[in-house]
Amino acid sequence: METEFKMGKRMRIAMEIETRAIPAVLTSVTIMKMFAALLTAALAFASLPPTNSLAQTPAKPVAKAGAKPATASTSTAKTAHKPAAATAASTAPKLPANIPVVHGIPKTLVRIELKYIDAKLGTGELAQPGWKYSVHYTGWLHDGTKFDSSVDRGTPIDFIQGAHRVIPGWDQGFAGMRVGGKRRLFIPYQLAYGESGRGPIPPKADLIFDIELVAQADPNAPPPTPPAPAQPATPPPAAQPAAPSTPPTPPAPKSPSR
Repeated sequence: METEFKMGKRMRIAMEIETRAIPAVLTSVTIMKMFAALLTAALAFASLPPTNSLAQTPAKPVAKAGAKPATASTSTAKTAHKPAAATAASTAPKLPANIPVVHGIPKTLVRIELKYIDAKLGTGELAQPGWKYSVHYTGWLHDGTKFDSSVDRGTPIDFIQGAHRVIPGWDQGFAGMRVGGKRRLFIPYQLAYGESGRGPIPPKADLIFDIELVAQADPNAPPPTPPAPAQPATPPPAAQPAAPSTPPTPPAPKSPSR
C-alpha cells in the first residue's frame, strides 16, 4: 500500500510539472510563429513597387449646398505656375510709364573694386568732398616700377576732389581719411588710365599709390583778408634850437674923480 501511495504521489507531481511546462512551451511557439508572420509581411511589403497615387490625388472638399466655389485654391495654383519671366519682372526696378518694359533680371556687367589699407590714421579734419586737397604720393606698377612721386620732389600737389582733374581712383580714394592720414590704394585700371594707358603707364595697368593727406581747404571760402599795412612810425619832434644866451650887462662906467 505504501508503495502504491508513493507511486501515485510521484505521478501527480510529474503531471503538475508537465501541466506547468506546457503553457511556457506554447508561449514560445506562439511568439516564434508571430515573428515569422511579421517577417513575411515585411518582405512582401518591401517587394511592392512605389506609388504616389495618394500624393497625386488629393481629396476634394465636399461643397455645401448653396455655397460659392472657393477661389483661394485657384489663385494659389496660378501663383505657383507663374512663368519665370513674370517673377523676374517683379524684381526689376520700377521705371516711368513712358519707358517700355523689358522682362528679365538685372545683372552686373562689371564689378570694380577700389581697395585700400590705412597705414596711419590722421588726427585732423575729416576729408570733405569737393574741397581742395594737398597730397603727397608715390605711385608704383604691380611689377614694382615707381613711375612718379611727389615725395621725391619734396612738393605736394593740390587738386579739387570730385572735379575730375585726377584719375577716378583718386577722386574716390580719400573718402574717410583725415588730415595727416596715410593710405595705400590698390586702383584697378578701370579707375586709373584705362585700356590705353598714358605715358609710363602701360595699357590696362593696375596701380598702387601711397598717399598722404597733408591739408585741405574749402575752395569756395572767401580769401582771407590781407593784414593792414603797417603805419610808418611817427618821427620824433625836431629839437628846438637853443636860445642864445643874454650877454651880461656891462658895468656902469665910473665917474672920473675930481
